[in-house]
Amino acid sequence: MCLGIPGKVVEKVEGYGGQLALIDVLGARNRVNIGMLDLDDQDLQPGDWVLIHMGFAVEKVDEAGAERAMAGLELMGRARVPDA
Repeated sequence: MCLGIPGKVVEKVEGYGGQLALIDVLGARNRVNIGMLDLDDQDLQPGDWVLIHMGFAVEKVDEAGAERAMAGLELMGRARVPDA
């Protein structure tokens, strides 16, 4: 597993030849390029988890993998709760 920010897929969105998805990271939703994932179109669905690095989804993970990634970020000082 690489070091990345875990996010949950909300939906695929138009743009970049079908390579964008709306991803939720702790309540903040951003468009992320999913073109680097080695997946078929049906392999990434709403509710799936990905690791994000520099605006690109670099790995699909399960929920436990997303939790491990977040715990690793917390160890480095990244708080789980976003600033209000």
